[in-house]
Amino acid sequence: MRRTTVLAALTAAVLAATVTPPAHAAAHAAPHAGPHHGGDSVRYASIKGCQSRDGGNRPCGGWRLVLHSGRTTTLPDAQGVALDARRRKLTYLPAPIAVSGDGQRIAYFTKAGRLAVRTLGGGVRLLPAGALPRTGQDAVTLQLSDDGSRLAAAYQGDEPHPTLVFDTATGRRLGAVPAGQTLLGFSGDGDEVLTSAEGDDTVTDLVVHDESGDQLARVTPPQVVVQNAPQALAADGRSVAVVVQGRKPELVTYDVQSDQVTGRRKITLPEGSVEMVDWTGDAQVTAHMSRATSKGTRMTIVQIDTATGAVRVRDRYTVLKDSFVFAACGG
Repeated sequence: MRRTTVLAALTAAVLAATVTPPAHAAAHAAPHAGPHHGGDSVRYASIKGCQSRDGGNRPCGGWRLVLHSGRTTTLPDAQGVALDARRRKLTYLPAPIAVSGDGQRIAYFTKAGRLAVRTLGGGVRLLPAGALPRTGQDAVTLQLSDDGSRLAAAYQGDEPHPTLVFDTATGRRLGAVPAGQTLLGFSGDGDEVLTSAEGDDTVTDLVVHDESGDQLARVTPPQVVVQNAPQALAADGRSVAVVVQGRKPELVTYDVQSDQVTGRRKITLPEGSVEMVDWTGDAQVTAHMSRATSKGTRMTIVQIDTATGAVRVRDRYTVLKDSFVFAACGG
């Protein structure tokens, strides 16, 4: 059985066979039912896999958008296969893409090499030429905030670059998070950015920045937090949530300001691996879970009450079986 590769918003493009799916932190004053707000919205973006001459699998064609209504549309102006710094095709890697948590905006590279943010059913905002350093697309990870108002472009590879944060409405660069830190995601309201960084004595720190890149907090959390990725930051800019899997699953919340674990709730989860964790309310966390089946990758999205630990299934879907990779919406 071939497990569909999942394109992570937190990693560069694809790692050959399996990767963890994306995470877009999301929080609101009250819980929401999901990314579908009144009209249609994007469930996930997918690119088809084709057999290569050596018998392997490679991305081919263009990016497709699968909507909550069941309709599938395309991104005709989007780059499909990633390009290196000299604009040569990297045959086995798809170009970066990201879907906002509300499913209304999609960030991608155009065939002309510009970074773009498209509003579903609306227009396209092209970011200024030269908005990003000249580097291969395989080194770039894109991530949108829950409402799509903020875009982060992070870099991996031998040459360090800061993570750049943009306003998607204007294309203006808002700030930069120092190089050497790993982008974990936006806070629920998009006003902060959560990263991880190497601390003293080989420990891992969590760092909170504002959208301009200024550091707001840096802390060395307990192992139960750092060893159970992904981590999600709430709209308050201080509450972090992780889901502990295993025989006794838990939802753990942690406060970066007080350096205290603030909650450990026993939870019951459906079968699968937790791939994305998002704050979707002041007392609600949403987890996206994946499971490989004979019919394709099966996604289950659950909402967890942080006060009681109650779990409710919000959505289920099976990814197009011919997908080489897919990028799900967060939230």
